[in-house]
Amino acid sequence: MRINKFLAQAGLGSRRACEKFVLDGRIKLNGKIVKDLSTDIDIEKDRITFNGKLLKISKQKIYLMLNKPQGYLVTASDPFKRKTIFELLPKFSVRIFSIGRLDKSSSGLLILTNDGDLSNRILHPKTKIPKVYIVKVKGKLSQSQINNLRAGIILEDSKTLPAKVFTKSYNQSNDLTKLRITIYEGRNRQIRKMVDKIGSKVVFIKRVQIGGIKLGRLSKGDWRFLKDKEIKYLREMY
Repeated sequence: MRINKFLAQAGLGSRRACEKFVLDGRIKLNGKIVKDLSTDIDIEKDRITFNGKLLKISKQKIYLMLNKPQGYLVTASDPFKRKTIFELLPKFSVRIFSIGRLDKSSSGLLILTNDGDLSNRILHPKTKIPKVYIVKVKGKLSQSQINNLRAGIILEDSKTLPAKVFTKSYNQSNDLTKLRITIYEGRNRQIRKMVDKIGSKVVFIKRVQIGGIKLGRLSKGDWRFLKDKEIKYLREMY
């Protein structure tokens, strides 16, 4: 088994994240740092560690959703002792990780698991899984600005995929426009950057849906296990 596949199945993260751990020299194979992504391992005989911790493939798979509040980091630990989402979750017997991220100032739906293969399929660029957000931006957006968001915005060196953008309301008293935005990729701080490009600024963002998985009425800071039909949906659709 290739080492990145093993790491993903051991719950270390998506294949892409696991590849970075290998390249960064954080993985040891039988006591020696390994940086070759083509390395094959024997899961019965070889000893693989991450930051000194022995890794094993767990047969127990965990799937849950969390309503992330603003102010929490999507990381297992933070050197500056800032709040992380794992402070909101119980201690599981296996390591779980988030499929995708939300920045510190964003809130809403996160899906967490120890199923690296599922995570890899969902995060793969070819999947184009829709992600729905409720967004509040400064000012009253013009139809031209809305159309630009829908058509795609050039960020860095490439254009974002077309997005679905609907105006839900405009509040004159605080000069904020409320939008419902659906995007099909997962670039870093993508919606914030898109809105910046059209001359406005995001003041609130909440993810309410990933594919067919909806946040629903889950309270801020709460979590629940995914239902069997939700897990089946993710496995079969993506």
